Amino acid sequence: MTEFLHVALSFPTVVFTFLLVVVAGYWFIVISGLFDFEDGEAPWLGLGGVPAGIALSLLIALAWLLTLIGSQLAQGVALLAVPILALLGAWLGMRGLIIPLRRLFPDARRPSRGDFVGQMCVIRTGHAGADFGQAEVTAPDGSSAVVQVRTTGQDRLARGDNALIFEYDANGEFFWVMPYESEH
Repeated sequence: MTEFLHVALSFPTVVFTFLLVVVAGYWFIVISGLFDFEDGEAPWLGLGGVPAGIALSLLIALAWLLTLIGSQLAQGVALLAVPILALLGAWLGMRGLIIPLRRLFPDARRPSRGDFVGQMCVIRTGHAGADFGQAEVTAPDGSSAVVQVRTTGQDRLARGDNALIFEYDANGEFFWVMPYESEH
């Protein structure tokens, strides 16, 4: 055990040992739920398609392992090249690992209510006015939803009327609509 610690805490392995401790701390914080991290991707590393936290963690762990192995194989001046070669090897290894990992992280954007803004809808209640109304809207993927709608001013829409959704009110959780005249 003491020989392992000696190797892990001596050059060149110590370069990545510190980063590996940082990665372990990052994952402890994420798993414990102390912080909610929303991390994007790392396409600038050529590791896009997987969250940056995962890609960088695996890259650092692989670089540390290759440095540990390289420190046992190299001697003298060759030790100076070990961290660079380990980082290059880890990056190449990650490029290969990313391909199957991308399937676990689809890049489909989550739908939101804001996606309905700019869509045409059909009034489904007896009427829709400034204080009440529901309409059916069809999403770009073909699914439909019944949503709460309101009109501005004196506009009052009847069942079956077409309307255009022009804004979403997050506080009231409804969509603002206006009459929509079809050119057909």
